[in-house]
Amino acid sequence: MIIATPPRDVEQPAEFDFTPENHKHIKEIIARYPHGKQQSAVMPLLDLAQRQHGGWIPTAAMVRIAEILDMPQIRVFDVATFYTIYNIKPVGKHMILVFTTTPCMLSDGDDILATCK
Repeated sequence: MIIATPPRDVEQPAEFDFTPENHKHIKEIIARYPHGKQQSAVMPLLDLAQRQHGGWIPTAAMVRIAEILDMPQIRVFDVATFYTIYNIKPVGKHMILVFTTTPCMLSDGDDILATCK
């Protein structure tokens, strides 16, 4: 059952599961966290799902991550939509991110942004 609302303009796969190789990697990732803190693995698992699914995370993957980590689906969805490193819809083959936070802008970030534009 999907509780989180997927983007309306994106065709979503009905199901998602990690590859057998990634399931092994998930066990290694979760083992890094103390007992009772396994939900802290949400970010690495989102990254793994994004890499497996060609650069974006379908809603079904977020649901699967919630099941694996035994956490509410909405918490996984919140993390995936809060951080710009995660894409919840397809993106191009190459994507350039320019960070515009204060430390970045103090380090000539505005020149880099102007060059990109």
